[in-house]
Amino acid sequence: MSTEAAAVSTSYREALTQAMREELERDPDVFLIGEDIGLFEGSFKVTRGLLGEFGPDRVIDTPISEAGFVGLGIGAAMAGLRPVVELMTVNFAIVAMDQIVNNAAKIRYMFGGQVSVPLVIRMPGGAGHQLGAQHSHSLEAWFTHVPGLKVACPSTPYDAKALLKTAIRDDDPVIFLESEGLYAKKGPVGGPDDLVPFGQAAIRRTGQHCTVIAVSRMVWIALDAADTLAAEGIECEVVDPRTTRPLDMDAIADSVRRTNHCVVVDEGWPECGLASNIATRVYEECFDWLDAPVQRVNAADVPIPYARNLEQSALPHAHDVAAAVRATLARGA
Repeated sequence: MSTEAAAVSTSYREALTQAMREELERDPDVFLIGEDIGLFEGSFKVTRGLLGEFGPDRVIDTPISEAGFVGLGIGAAMAGLRPVVELMTVNFAIVAMDQIVNNAAKIRYMFGGQVSVPLVIRMPGGAGHQLGAQHSHSLEAWFTHVPGLKVACPSTPYDAKALLKTAIRDDDPVIFLESEGLYAKKGPVGGPDDLVPFGQAAIRRTGQHCTVIAVSRMVWIALDAADTLAAEGIECEVVDPRTTRPLDMDAIADSVRRTNHCVVVDEGWPECGLASNIATRVYEECFDWLDAPVQRVNAADVPIPYARNLEQSALPHAHDVAAAVRATLARGA
């Protein structure tokens, strides 16, 4: 496996396109299906050029019928194909939750392990683009809650490509959550053989004073906060889980046991959220090493507003993360 430092720089969007192109070329059982992914090349242009390269039998446009084409993907996966299903935005998964939770996640169990479901469901999500309360969801916690699903939340172009390739080759259903705010982000991207295993966190920045665990776009918010805090003499270690199910609790616990302080950053809502789950796991496994309570940083507990100033006020920012780090360090002093 080559290193990120040696890889070629490209955008998060193009990294995803490369992953799908390479897997379509590598495996004739892979196909893409979803709303406007062919002629329109996807709402966020992630499938740009693939219809022309692979034709309508492998890049399939669908009607607006999420439960229908997610169900089609599940059936195709049970029959031995490897579908990559794209939902236009993550909120459209709500109308397909029966297929995702009761079928995709449970079929291997219900069939006693005799049937696998090698299915990927790609979903853009997140807020910050004035798309209103119904198109600004961060639902990582919903899918992480469900046994039988794997959940990937890449924060970098390298991970976007490598994790998507891993997901397509996996024999279990994978929910692949892409932050709309990262599509233009540029960075190193690996080659056709670069894969990232599920359940392997990345340390994005080392530090000795506080562990900051952040998911998806929030990794970059945490890194901005860490830069600000470094000027104050506070060195944060930023841990990116990369997948929330499986969760690399070993890497998280190792960091917390060294820094003795912890902040968890999650763009989702605070009640029963991803940050709450990770914080609980930290308490369970690292209580004797903590010098202060774990702090959570979340979106406000409201539907995401449309007005730009209100939307921004509802979302986590670097200054919120920095304030949480200062607060936990103050309590541990």
